[in-house]
This record gives sequence, structure tokens and C-alpha cells, in this order.
Amino acid sequence: MHRGYSSRLTLVLVISATTLAWGFGGCSSTPKSSSTDKKVLSNSDEQIFLGDTIEKNYDPNVIMKRGEAFYEKEEFPEAIVEYQHFLDLHRSHLLASYAQFRMAESHLRIAKSIDRDPDPIYKAIGAFEKLRKDFPGSRYDAQALQRLDECHSWLAQTHLFVGQFYFRRESYLAAAHRFDQIMKDYSDKPVAPEALYYLALSYKEMGANDWASEKLMLLAEKYPTSEVAKDGKRLLAKLQRTPSASPAPVVAQSPDQAQAIPSAGNLLADNTTRSALALPSAGRSAAVETSSTASLSQRFVSCRLGAWC
Repeated sequence: MHRGYSSRLTLVLVISATTLAWGFGGCSSTPKSSSTDKKVLSNSDEQIFLGDTIEKNYDPNVIMKRGEAFYEKEEFPEAIVEYQHFLDLHRSHLLASYAQFRMAESHLRIAKSIDRDPDPIYKAIGAFEKLRKDFPGSRYDAQALQRLDECHSWLAQTHLFVGQFYFRRESYLAAAHRFDQIMKDYSDKPVAPEALYYLALSYKEMGANDWASEKLMLLAEKYPTSEVAKDGKRLLAKLQRTPSASPAPVVAQSPDQAQAIPSAGNLLADNTTRSALALPSAGRSAAVETSSTASLSQRFVSCRLGAWC
């Protein structure tokens, strides 16, 4: 009797232990499932590019995440689309000014070098100016001003590069347009002395020695410590010793011919060295102050050289 009771008690204890083990086993499996879910959520960045749900198209956080992901991968055209999409839907959002800033930065990052199409720079200028206009006093205002300075410096160097290309090709009138444009828009920045010197050289080559002398005197007066100041003084002394002559006739050019921008291929193909032309050394272009881009496409007027200036 006692032995039978002990056997039954032992059986009950074994069953109870087995039940408890199954119970604890079930409980222990729950955290594993939670851990798996967390792992899926942690990889959600990859999911923002998949599907076409309403949430992914309209949720501001998802749109911003996509824009940032494209930006970090340096896929700037795609990033611009996402930032613009964000602004179209959520212009009053807390991150709207940031989206505008990143879009402007993306345009700036697309630009490659001064011998390429400057269109991304113009778009960056427009985007940074829109940031300052639509979000006055934002935390990105100071950075936008700095970037605008850099953009205009880029454009000034592009004008100088194109002007020097025309000069090497002996298209002095077209070159003079570029150098004169720099003087009108960036006269108080380091790029100006070199542009002014080249402008004087262009006038000299066209036979307008009085104009060349005028620009060289301006160079000595405004930029006496510049790298081209000595070259300018030597050229001015030479011109003053030369009897004044009437300007040589210049064949009139149409506005398209005078202002046409050469292709990047032509610019790079013409690689005549400055030393062969006895011109000052390169590397003088520097930062350029912010200036309106509207004046970069001014009209032509008749000038004393008998050509369209």
C-alpha cells in the first residue's frame, strides 16, 4: 500500500515537472520572437525604398529618410526629388527649412568643375536664396550665405576660364566681354585683378591702347599689391612709349557669336600654356562675393571699335 502511494506520488511529480518545463519553455520563446521583431524594425531603413503605400508617399519622416539616404549615397538628383516632394507636402513642417537647405546643397554637389556646365551652380544659388526668403532667420541662414559666396566665386572663375579660352583663340572681343562682366559683378574680390589685366590685354590686342592704358591705371590704383600689378605696370609703361594709334577695325559679331559659351570639350582641347603667351601665372582666382546673376546676360551696345560690344 505504501509502495503504491509512493509510485503514484512520483508519477504526479514527474508530470508536474514536465508541465512546468513546457510552460517555462513557452515563456522563454517569447523574447526570441520579440528579438526577431526588433531586428526587422532595426533594418527598416532598407524598407523605405520598397512598395508604393500611402504612408511611404506622404509620411514626412519616411520622405525625409529617403532623401537623406540618397544624399548619403551621393545620388543627388534623386535626393533633390525627395526633398522637393517633402516641401510640396509639408512646407510648414519643422524640417522644411532643412529640406530646402539639403536640396540646395545637393545642387551644389552636382557641379563638377569650372570648365563644366554651370547650370547646377545657378540652381544652387536659386535654392539658397529661396531658403533665405521662405525661411528667414532659420538656423541655416549663415550657412546659406557662405554657400552663396562660394557659388558666385565659382561663377567668377568660370567667366575667367572662358575669357582666357577666348583670349588664347584670339577672339579678343568675346574675351573682353567675359573679363568686363567679372569687373562689373565681382570687382571687390580677388578674382578681379587678373580679370582686369586680361581686359587690358584684350583691348591692346584690338588696337584700343587708350582703353588698355585706362584699365592698367585702374589696376595699379585699385589692386597695387596684386600678383599682376607688376605685369600691369610694365605693360602700361610700354603702351605710354608707343604712339597712340586709331583702333584697328574689328569685324562685327552677332550677339550669339560674341557671347556663345564654348563646349567643355573645346575648352579642354585648347590647352595653350600661359607661358607661351607671356601672361601672368595662374592660380589667382579666389572667393567671390555674392552678386545678382541677372546681370550676367546683358544686352550688346554699339561701341567705338565699330563692333557690337
